[in-house]
Amino acid sequence: MTIPVEQLSEPAVRAFVAAVNANDRDAFQGALAPAATMSDDGTERDLAEWTEREIFSSGGHMDVEAQKAGGLSLVVRYRNETWGEMRTAWDFIVDGGKIARFETGQA
Repeated sequence: MTIPVEQLSEPAVRAFVAAVNANDRDAFQGALAPAATMSDDGTERDLAEWTEREIFSSGGHMDVEAQKAGGLSLVVRYRNETWGEMRTAWDFIVDGGKIARFETGQA
């Protein structure tokens, strides 16, 4: 069962997921705090390089299966043209209504 994007509890996370699914770089940047950071499977990554490779140039898409912690923690069926589909966990830190940090990895 998938949770529709518009039903995600946290507005900043909702904007992030909507931007990923629309492949909208401008909306994605708008969802992030200016100095946002991220990690993938516990390794710090360059956010711009990672998102271009894993989301935008590879058609990334998030189907949210579950949310907890007020919408700051998601379990997602994530797919892109590089890796196919995998079950992933996404944890977000929001500051001032923007995503300040996200951590993702296999769920």
